[in-house]
Amino acid sequence: MTLAVIGSGFGRTGTKSLKEALEQLGFGPCHHMHEIVTHPEQVAHWQAIASGKAVDWNEVFDGYRSQVDWPGAHVWRELSAAYPEAKVIHTQRPAESWWNSYSRTIGKLMNTYTQLPLPPHINAILGAWKQMVGDTVFSGKTLDRETCIGAYNRHNEQVRNTIPVGRLLVLDAAEGWEPLCRFLGVTVPATAFPHHNLRADFWEVLGGEPA
Repeated sequence: MTLAVIGSGFGRTGTKSLKEALEQLGFGPCHHMHEIVTHPEQVAHWQAIASGKAVDWNEVFDGYRSQVDWPGAHVWRELSAAYPEAKVIHTQRPAESWWNSYSRTIGKLMNTYTQLPLPPHINAILGAWKQMVGDTVFSGKTLDRETCIGAYNRHNEQVRNTIPVGRLLVLDAAEGWEPLCRFLGVTVPATAFPHHNLRADFWEVLGGEPA
């Protein structure tokens, strides 16, 4: 099994909803940060990637047919080259809306995770994320509004300018099934498009939001 769909959008752009949507459409299992939470053995791959080591992408995504969310979204260039037949879906939302969600979840977590009673493997993957994304994409300023929104906008532009139009779908999850199904060439399901990963859902996985 190789990746048929690559997700390049930052976390908090509807990636959890897209994960479930892809799985409903037959493009699962779909890799997402939540997969690492439930599969501690995957952490070593991302620690290696964060350290700049070469990896076998087929091994990193063994058993998965699609990928969305960080940490996979951080290596969208490498994955789009490794899987030239895969389609790329770039989730995004208005920058202010993204910041409001990110700053209350991922941004807050990255400023507090070393003080939280997290399982060792979750602490480890957050450390790898900090090395890959926090220290490079956000220049170590993971809760600085101007820095983060600037990085978000640059990332959106880089993806649009890199991936050919016919291979890329820029998706706002609020658009629902139609653009996604048209892009993938599949029938629109009769069920409602999934909407997940509200702020409370995010913190529930980690044992509750810190004060």
